Amino acid sequence: MRPPPFSALPRLAALCVLALLTACAPLPTAAPPQPPAATAPDGAPWLRLIGSAALDYGAQYAGTQVGGLSGIDYDPVHDRYLLVSDDRATHDPARVYTARLRYGATRLEPPEFTGVTFLLHASGQRFGPAHRPLDGVDVPDAEAVRWLPGGTAFLWTSEGDFARGFGPQLRASRWGDGAALRDYALPESFTPAPRERQGPRANGTLEGLALAPGGQTAWLAMELPWWQDGPLPTPAAPGGPVRFTALDVASGAALRQIAYQPDAVPHARRLPVGPQMVGVSEILADGPHHLLVLERAYSAGAGFHVRLYRIDTRDGSDTLALPALAPGAYRPAAKTLVADFAQLGLGRVDNIEGMTWGPPLPDGGCVLVFVSDNNFNPAQVTQFIAAQYQAPGDGHGRCGTNRTP
Repeated sequence: MRPPPFSALPRLAALCVLALLTACAPLPTAAPPQPPAATAPDGAPWLRLIGSAALDYGAQYAGTQVGGLSGIDYDPVHDRYLLVSDDRATHDPARVYTARLRYGATRLEPPEFTGVTFLLHASGQRFGPAHRPLDGVDVPDAEAVRWLPGGTAFLWTSEGDFARGFGPQLRASRWGDGAALRDYALPESFTPAPRERQGPRANGTLEGLALAPGGQTAWLAMELPWWQDGPLPTPAAPGGPVRFTALDVASGAALRQIAYQPDAVPHARRLPVGPQMVGVSEILADGPHHLLVLERAYSAGAGFHVRLYRIDTRDGSDTLALPALAPGAYRPAAKTLVADFAQLGLGRVDNIEGMTWGPPLPDGGCVLVFVSDNNFNPAQVTQFIAAQYQAPGDGHGRCGTNRTP
């Protein structure tokens, strides 16, 4: 996600303007009723907060500014987390970090960063910045990352560089030296054609990436609906559905696609101008046939709102061959609310964009770890959250890719 409105103003002036407008703006209009908090069959909450930790703005590691953390994944073999920054080489070159993160039943320790790797283009060069791009090379907008089996290579997505003719990307890179291992050829339908109002919208593409157990199938999630699939959401109504596409990791072939319907914008903006949006910011495999889906909303002056849902990927019709998702032409996957982050007791919820399974608790309880993208904005924070997850049934001892459907 790009920085929020007013980011083009000097930072101090922008913060003053936002504070004044927020103080004098009218209260938001009534939002659609929120769905009730989901509970497991035994009545226990699906998500219990363990703890949260935040990084100061301007935090440094190995000479780089730590920020824009848009994706996170855990490697149980080496006990390390992988984090990708969506820095478009504005502050430092495109990069991923490794970190350690420790928690107990009721506390999350601050992260300890352990490594940084700069990402390389297939030509062997580092990606250039937006203000000085390399000829024939996109400026990536990295949003999601997943370790490949073995923990020496990883997949990552970019939303694309639409202004220079580059659409969304899925790439494989090597940890340690950042060498490009593969650029995946996505289906032709992923090619942006904004003048024809076809294909993905700029800054609304590959926000989510999940690997099914075994790492043979990757699910790619759009953040926003394609032009032809419907309008953007508003506080009054949901927008068009978004597409989740399954790819075979070995061949790159598209296997299947399903439609997912995000909510309406949960809160109207409190400022006279500025965005009010909701979209999918991450997905995560919950066993071979289920995905956890993170919906992140933002309304100017009202802040961020995050909900977590669960879907069955066998549900819903296959939309891969449909040029447009017209009403009645498809069946979206049904979704079940897992948690509304406003009800977790966090106090503040920032721009949550990354989600992974962490190691289980000593009693076998499953843990989800989340991270926020601070947009390199001093008014935001880089927020880490750990929460115990209880799936249908008891949810114990079957965490992450070991979970059974």
